[in-house]
Amino acid sequence: MITQPQAPAITDPDEERRRVQTMRLLAYRDDGPLAAALKGRLGPGLPPVPATLAALVVIVALAVAGTLTDGPILLVPVLVMVVLVVPTAARDHLGKFDWLTPPLLRAAEFLTIILLGLAEDTPKWLLFVLLYIVGYHTYDTVYRTRQSIWPPSWIFLAGLGWEVRLLILGVGAAAGVLTPVTAVLTAYLLVLFSVESVLSWVRLDKASAQAQAQADQDLEQSPEDAAEQVTGDAERA
Repeated sequence: MITQPQAPAITDPDEERRRVQTMRLLAYRDDGPLAAALKGRLGPGLPPVPATLAALVVIVALAVAGTLTDGPILLVPVLVMVVLVVPTAARDHLGKFDWLTPPLLRAAEFLTIILLGLAEDTPKWLLFVLLYIVGYHTYDTVYRTRQSIWPPSWIFLAGLGWEVRLLILGVGAAAGVLTPVTAVLTAYLLVLFSVESVLSWVRLDKASAQAQAQADQDLEQSPEDAAEQVTGDAERA
């Protein structure tokens, strides 16, 4: 089901603009069940851009230093992401540069996936497919929200969010079973995101077609028929 975020009636246009901006950026983040569960328990949270940028810098430093080789060390970049970025979910994302948070987060997520895959010799085509699926989900979310059409909230929870996806891959890499874990995760996300997206857009197109057909019928209706319909509706009322 495609819905818009529910909110009380807002008369202040500036307040409405801030609300929509926050909803969009939070949707672009693609937070999952872990972030949702901890969001209300983290207080004011960390500033989104500095914390996410710091996580990205740490991950790059780990890669450059050559420390991400094999074993439990592969959990480190994942834990860095979780510790630094999950607490930013509590913020309202109304800062001047907070729009940078989603692309920085996606870059850190993708870089972590690539580093884990290379360290564990996961087939590159499998990594590419996983990144493509997550990228498609992000694009689909952006395209919908720019038309004021919000994906259902359950898709973000069912999609596990960036944090749970990374934790699954990190544990798989640390245990030396990253390839099968990646394969299962990729297949699951492929079915989930593609089916939900296709069904949602089909429903939207059907609703648009029905609305257009009704509009065309109203235009073709003669003044006498329109007057008769109005009279009939009034009598029934």
